[in-house]
Amino acid sequence: MSYDESERSRRRRRRSSRSSAAQPLEDDNLLSEILLRLPPDPSSLPRASLVSKRWLGLISDPGFSRRFLLHHRRNPPLLGFFVPFNFKPAMDPPNRVPDGYFSLCLDRENGGGIFMPMGSRHGLLLMYQSARYQLLVWDPFNVDLHRLAVPPEWLKAPFKGAVFRGAGDIQHFRLVLVSTETDEQQHTRAIARVYSSETAIWGDRISTPLPSKLPTKSHMYFTISVLVGHSLYWLFDDTSAKTLLLDGILEFDLEKQILAVKPVPVGIPKENMCRFQVMRAEGGGLGILFLSNFSAQLWKVETDCDGAASWVLGRTVELYKLLSIDSRKKRKWHQCIVGFAEYNNVLLLRTPTDLFMIQLEPLQFKKVSKTKKWAHYHPFESVYAAGTSIGGGHDGAELLHNT
Repeated sequence: MSYDESERSRRRRRRSSRSSAAQPLEDDNLLSEILLRLPPDPSSLPRASLVSKRWLGLISDPGFSRRFLLHHRRNPPLLGFFVPFNFKPAMDPPNRVPDGYFSLCLDRENGGGIFMPMGSRHGLLLMYQSARYQLLVWDPFNVDLHRLAVPPEWLKAPFKGAVFRGAGDIQHFRLVLVSTETDEQQHTRAIARVYSSETAIWGDRISTPLPSKLPTKSHMYFTISVLVGHSLYWLFDDTSAKTLLLDGILEFDLEKQILAVKPVPVGIPKENMCRFQVMRAEGGGLGILFLSNFSAQLWKVETDCDGAASWVLGRTVELYKLLSIDSRKKRKWHQCIVGFAEYNNVLLLRTPTDLFMIQLEPLQFKKVSKTKKWAHYHPFESVYAAGTSIGGGHDGAELLHNT
């Protein structure tokens, strides 16, 4: 074979190789599956949409947007925090959500009064308006505000709520309220009811007895809920006690629609609720974080060969080493948990001087700001795709150009 013939043969093989490599990207279905697995960062889809009109068309399709949201529902990015209704971005450019995109006016048109944030989940923020005895569910992306009246029996004692979307649903939401009541026999019970936006109906009351050691007619204080697996969890304590003594964990199983009370780890001090955080344990399952002096203990539930569940200590994080706390300041170093992002396992820790954001897996930290006393940070973890409205109607591609 001559040199020219050999060269032509090599060129044909290279063209054939390039053609074979290009074939998968020429299949719209296969390309959609590839795009679906891009990271859920805000800039991922806008950047991909700039590749070609064909890519833009696939990404802008409403069906793809829905699939992208559902595919990444369990690993959404931590966009920022509401404090209490002012949004503080947490990501760096080009993923940083610009200031002013999430804004909600809660003054005259909403009747005034005190608005209490009760947590966020699946792109929704839940609030309680005490002046009107209303619950507000806000969708910052579509600028939708849903109002619903609190059931009258829930106004007799302190209560907490949690909002979430059902599996495979990006349109409707459900809401769980939990509180306590005391019956005629002076037995205190935890109670719950579930609201569905699809039917606009509150479900039947669900209840479970609280530990008998608690005094009768006691009112319980519940923390912000955390979703672990298919259950919502709240830490609770007796508000009649003079100290914020941790009494237990309330579980609401979303699939079985039942309430249950779970114990907390034995052998650790139960004082001061702000030192505890229920969370997803490393490796999955229920976990709890306990601030002990200058360290964070990560506990988890394990089941033995007989099926008995118990708390075991997983690992301990030396916070003073991680945060480089001067040993001379240890005596004055009081810490408090002021926020927790359930999907990212990110802790907001307040010290006398600074506010830290600590990611537990992998372990890393970031100083957010100087400490603001009495401020609670409500993490906003969510995914949005190109073409999804944000605040003033900008789509994902425009968001990229604005960062």
